[in-house]
Order: sequence, then C-alpha cells, then structure tokens
Amino acid sequence: MSGKRWSKERARIWYSGRGGFLGCNYAPSTAVNQLEMWEAETFDPITIDRELGWAENLGFNSVRVFLHNLLWEHDAPGLIERMERFLSIADSHGIGVMFVLFDSVWNPFPAKGKREYKIGVHNSGWLQSPGLEILKDLSKHDSLEGYVKGVIKHFAKDHRVHVWDLFNEPCNRNVASYGAYEPENKAELSHFLLKKVFAWAREVNPSQPLTSGVWIGDWTEEKLKDLDRFMLENSDIISFHNYESADEIERRIKCLQRFGRPILCTEYMARGMNSTFESILPVLNKYNVGGYSWGLVAGKTQTNYAWDSWSVTYDGEPDVWFHDIFRQDGTPYREEEVRFLVECRERRVGKR
Repeated sequence: MSGKRWSKERARIWYSGRGGFLGCNYAPSTAVNQLEMWEAETFDPITIDRELGWAENLGFNSVRVFLHNLLWEHDAPGLIERMERFLSIADSHGIGVMFVLFDSVWNPFPAKGKREYKIGVHNSGWLQSPGLEILKDLSKHDSLEGYVKGVIKHFAKDHRVHVWDLFNEPCNRNVASYGAYEPENKAELSHFLLKKVFAWAREVNPSQPLTSGVWIGDWTEEKLKDLDRFMLENSDIISFHNYESADEIERRIKCLQRFGRPILCTEYMARGMNSTFESILPVLNKYNVGGYSWGLVAGKTQTNYAWDSWSVTYDGEPDVWFHDIFRQDGTPYREEEVRFLVECRERRVGKR
C-alpha cells in the first residue's frame, strides 16, 4: 500500500524518540566521490571503521552519506551488500545513516572509470546524480524508478537508516565550476524529477521519513519558489542547508518553524564564513534542530579547501580549513574544536 506524507504528530513522535541528531556529511578520506566510495574495487571498510570511530568519539550519532544511480545500474546486488556492510560498521559505533539518493552538485557528466580530480580543488571529483544526460531528457526519468524503489525497499524497515534524503540541492547550477554546461531551467527539470522520486518513495512507504532540503533563496511564504515549496510541503521532516553566521541560521530556523515539523540542518560549518561548531551548535541546540556539518577527515574530496579553490590557486594547505575535522592520521585540525564537541557530548549524556 502506498504511503502518504507523515502527519506532523507522527513526525514529532519519530523525532522525539531518537534524541538529538548530531553528525556530519561523510565520505571516507580514500574516496574522491560517491562511486569510489561504493564500488567493489574501491570500497574501503577498514578506513570507514577507523574514521567512524573518530566520529563516535566526538559524540556523533548520525552521518549523511551520498549514493549514486550508476551504482545501482552497474551492480545493484553489490551496492546493497556494501550498504549493508556500511550500516553494520556505523551501527557498531552507535551511528545511524541518512542516505542521499540524488545530487545536483559538481560534475554533471558522471561515468564509471578513472577518478579524475585536481589537487587543491574543493570536491573536484564529485559527481552529479543522475547527471545532465538524464536530467535534461524527461523521457529518461522513469529509468531511475528501479534505483529509488530498490534501495529504499531493501532498507525500508531498517532501524540503522535514519532518513531518506531524496535529492540534494536540486536546482544548484554550479556556476563557478560547470556553469557553462548547466541548463537555465535546471530547477524546472529537477522539480519534474523530484515529483516522481517522492511518488516512487511513497509507493515503497518506508518506516523512515523522507526529506529534500532547501538551501538557497528566501523561504518566507510570499517569496517561496515553486521548487522550494514542493520540497517543504512534501517532506516528512524539514531539512535545510546554511553555511552562514549564527544570526542567519537562527533566522532560517525561525522561518521554517511555521511548518510545525522537526527540522534538520543537513549541511553547515564553513569556518571562513563564520559558521563554526562553537557558533552554530548553541543555536541548533536552542531550537532542538539536528545538525550535520560537512566533512570528517580531510582526504581526496579536499573539502578543507574552500569553494573558491575552483578559481583561486592555493599555495599548499589553507591556513583556515573550510570543512573537515581530522587529518588522515586522526590528528584534529583544531584541538579546541574537538574539545568543544566532546564537551557537548558529555553535556548531552549528563541530561539523560
């Protein structure tokens, strides 16, 4: 039986039963993108186990992790098997998982094969899913139905899966990196696909909530864009991104509270933009909003470099890391930051 959007009461009960969500967007330091993270020849459970252990020590209880439709297309059974292994590793560290099915950010031409990336460039190897070839051709959208239903159905009652995030930043046109290739009507194309993705996911009717997060623009009622309205009015729980100051993230939270649903900030923490753990976590705690910072261990995604690294050449490692918390040997980038997170963990434990 197909499901319906969760009631506000069901969403609130679900959220209250799980405590506060605190975690990060995670890819192992040995993977440059979603394919390298999940494909059989490059899946790295040893690194994943080690790095999620560091996340556990910080008090993180959830991670947001990206999938890709090509993984299903080329090896669906293998993808499911490796997702099972990943969930088992995460669960052994007391960590649940939010899976992201589609992503509109960075390289619009995903393909199997050699992992090309540029040294010193933020997320230079990351891939859009499904990519422009499918996104621009509405007749190809239905080819994604098996991926959406197959993945969600397998894990539909798995307590280790926290949330299904259906589409990351669907209207992002990547102007600085791939803007010359991006269609002007990308928001319209993504809106068309996202309607289908929500419908397919509702047919599966998982025990976990569905969401797709707003990330840019004005979210007040009178200025809300069609795509953002659809995302907010169809998500079981509200999710959003914000890499700005504490005052701005507080303003955004207050704006989204009118929907009367639990709220997750699924991307934050950009040190050079006044978005730090010390500044943002008190705001998230004040409003009982879950938070997922970007990055854990600086590695092949190079997200310790800022977005401007696509156009500015850095002379070695940046003095101020943009994202990420640890070096690959487990050394923290900022010891005081880790101490702050551990203290936050201890305060949460003390309240139980």
